[in-house]
Amino acid sequence: MADRYANFANSGLGRTVVKRLGLPDPPRLRRYRPGDPLVSGPVLLGAAPGGRLSGEVGKLLESAGVTVAESGAAGTKYAALVFDATGIGDSEQLRALFDFFQPYARSLTGCGRVIVLGTPPEAAAGPREATAQRSLEGLTRSIGKEFGRGTTSQLVYVAPGGEQAVESTLRFLLSGRSAYVSGQVIRIGAGSASAPADWDKPLDGKLALVTGAARGIGAAIAATLARDGAEVIALDVPGAGDALADVANKARGRALQLDLTAADAAERLAGYLSAGPHAGVDIVVHNAGITRDKTIARMDASRWDSVIGVNLTAPERVNDLLLERGLVTPGGRIVGVASIAGIAGNRGQTNYATSKAGVIGLVQSTAPILAAKDITINAVAPGFIETAMTAKMPIGLREAGRRLNSMSQGGLPIDVAETIAWFASPGSATITGNVVRVCGQSLLGA
Repeated sequence: MADRYANFANSGLGRTVVKRLGLPDPPRLRRYRPGDPLVSGPVLLGAAPGGRLSGEVGKLLESAGVTVAESGAAGTKYAALVFDATGIGDSEQLRALFDFFQPYARSLTGCGRVIVLGTPPEAAAGPREATAQRSLEGLTRSIGKEFGRGTTSQLVYVAPGGEQAVESTLRFLLSGRSAYVSGQVIRIGAGSASAPADWDKPLDGKLALVTGAARGIGAAIAATLARDGAEVIALDVPGAGDALADVANKARGRALQLDLTAADAAERLAGYLSAGPHAGVDIVVHNAGITRDKTIARMDASRWDSVIGVNLTAPERVNDLLLERGLVTPGGRIVGVASIAGIAGNRGQTNYATSKAGVIGLVQSTAPILAAKDITINAVAPGFIETAMTAKMPIGLREAGRRLNSMSQGGLPIDVAETIAWFASPGSATITGNVVRVCGQSLLGA
């Protein structure tokens, strides 16, 4: 459904009215299109004394064709401000952040990017360093709410030993792929990651399974993974057969009709993956999900059971069997689709919020176990995304969902899909246990 207010706000008359009345001002976001440059202008790169990442980051950006400036010039417009804060060891040294960002806060182009690189507080040398590094979260989240005009702001904690694994994340956060991701904290673990042969086709040769693929976000995920080179198995319930076939055909993949809540679903899926020429799967995206909304006082047991069954129990069962049979290949990726409701809760959605918080728990509890198998598991947590389902919401709730975020607009299914594709990349090998909100930096649960 078209966002009529956003279209009006971006018209000539609308811009005047919005500015005069102080109304929400949704910018036109810069989203990725094949062939786009990584950024649309130079990147200003700064560092606190003793930082361990700026040298590597500068080399990576230059090799990607980005013009890197290490000192600001008056009047220059920058596409991104990147600051290496790993050298900050106590609260007094936080002044380096002010000295870098204050002079150039107004020098970003529209839809600019801000990235701060830090050390995970738990990996700090002592309490003072840990305190200072934790402070970075307040800075980046505030910048995301201050800079406006489609600017995104992120904090990337890089564990010592993870310096060679940052390229995939930098490329995602600097590009239009991350248009609706802001105010997030991303953790990159120790170790190295292999760069794909072609960053435009990072999933070439991979087999991806996408559940709930017949429409909406699932269809966008299938299309995006296929665009990035993967062969896609699009899975959904038999009742969605025609729509599912259309998605699979467009992705040049395969359609698989299966109800994941059936008692033998995991066994049938494992058999299907075992029999294929690939003999396993590289990427598993648990997107299938349903809502059955009622306040808990008015909810019957069937609504509770069906939502928990589809959204949480089915992914658990599928994961358990595929991992037990060794069908998720070494270097594999598992990605769950949680929700902002699982973080902030939502009235009338106790069942849904419980299931989506469970997806987050599944990621966090399983990540250390899967690390030993060279498999990562992460989740996206969408906020208000423009789909057929949200188009049916009452207008008041729909408008609130669209406006209560730093972008003053709803996201698109492609925004969720791009984030999943980043998790799935070979270059994201040391990113595991992360939950990244795709919500335009929602004011709910912030």
